[in-house]
Amino acid sequence: MPSSCARKVCSTKGSSPELLRFIMIVMKFGGTSLQDAAAIQRCIEAVSLQGPLPIAVVLSAMGKSTNRLLEIAQLASSQELERARRVAQELHDYHLSVSGDLISGPRLKQVSLGLGVLFEELSDLIKATVEMGECPPRILDSIASLGERMSTLVFAAALGESGSQNALLDSRDFVRTDDQFTQARILPEITEESIRSQLEPVLAEGKTAVAQGFIGSTLEGVTTTIGRGGSDYTASLLGAALEARDIQIWTDVPGVLTADPRIVPGAFKIKAISFAEAAELAYFGAKVLHPSTLLPAIDKNIPIHVCSSRQIRQPGTLISTDSIPSETSVKSIACKKGIAIVNIESYRMLLAHGFLRRIFEVFDKHEKVVDAVATTEVSVSLTVDTTEKLDAIIKDLEEFGDVEIQPNKGIICAVGDNLRYTPGIAWRIFRSLNDINIEMISQGASQISVTFLVQEDKMEEAVRRLHHEFFVGPDPKLFEPVGQRGP
Repeated sequence: MPSSCARKVCSTKGSSPELLRFIMIVMKFGGTSLQDAAAIQRCIEAVSLQGPLPIAVVLSAMGKSTNRLLEIAQLASSQELERARRVAQELHDYHLSVSGDLISGPRLKQVSLGLGVLFEELSDLIKATVEMGECPPRILDSIASLGERMSTLVFAAALGESGSQNALLDSRDFVRTDDQFTQARILPEITEESIRSQLEPVLAEGKTAVAQGFIGSTLEGVTTTIGRGGSDYTASLLGAALEARDIQIWTDVPGVLTADPRIVPGAFKIKAISFAEAAELAYFGAKVLHPSTLLPAIDKNIPIHVCSSRQIRQPGTLISTDSIPSETSVKSIACKKGIAIVNIESYRMLLAHGFLRRIFEVFDKHEKVVDAVATTEVSVSLTVDTTEKLDAIIKDLEEFGDVEIQPNKGIICAVGDNLRYTPGIAWRIFRSLNDINIEMISQGASQISVTFLVQEDKMEEAVRRLHHEFFVGPDPKLFEPVGQRGP
């Protein structure tokens, strides 16, 4: 069963790297956990509850700062200089106001000066974008990176105000990537070595390391971002490189839930779930975790706790190697909209080998991820979750088959341990959705999930019905009503 996210141990100042790797933890706080002074104060308290453990804190941008920065970039590229400057000033005032509620004296003056430097950088980037009449990806990454650089500046100072010794680090010094701006790929070996060389000395001194999620740099030192949800991935990279005993993802929900609470208000919290189950949920739309987050943790077998920054003393959801047996067959239901089905049919391929290979070579060429696949001898149906690059893909596919696109679908994934061998799962799904058309159902490709598609406008209703089907009186050993515990 999962334990509380708050733990205490003896002092570790001056510890060896080997000991640090055995007991240190990584704590990641998302944007909603940092949206105002009260929220940041709760995060600082969550850090203090860990006791004198070696801690690395990874932060997203405060609140909706990344959205505002992207808005600034758009305004500047549209030659709307004054509006871009006005939004930038609002963003500056917001950070300064939150800082004033958390920090005082010389420390506040230092933060104010630091924010001033960052907003001067933003002003220069706005000016350059206006002059070019566009915002190329390289400049967009520089603009977007400022959100995390501002949040960590404020948080580190507030942490110091509370009496905690800490060191503010720049993730661009150790998260190394390629130059695919806005979606940069991590260079794993270089990044792991850099993380150890830069963070271990800080942690050995008994200081809390504060670093940015989401951002990195090329080997030449050019700022990059690793895509939305990248802060979770950064935390997992740090945890794996430092061989942490725990990676904690602090968010605005109590943990991993049985469904999206915006769709199913009565969703339950799952006390524990396996890496494999969590990976399926993350990939098929569960918002609480970014899909790539799990990979470094799985590689080093490091458990992940998903915790609520609004209820910092309550246990969240434990994600680990083991799957906890449950009398409730389905653990959770994930979903996402914006799916398109691509149908390829070619009777020329009847009894010919290599049909599937040729299809997937096209998707590989265009670096397009496929979610689900169904095949016959002469046709293949598969799904993609964006229309990006789809025109070019269709053109290549039409060289050896007829191609049809069916947009506006929603994909639903029911996840649970050993679902493939649980009798009646498909029957219960069809029964609860008897008047909703189901497309491309897949059971058997994975032993822990059942995946299918419906029309996009029917997806949320389908999820609510499935939740009612599988979660009336769920096993209390593994599920807990949200809000059952105190704050």
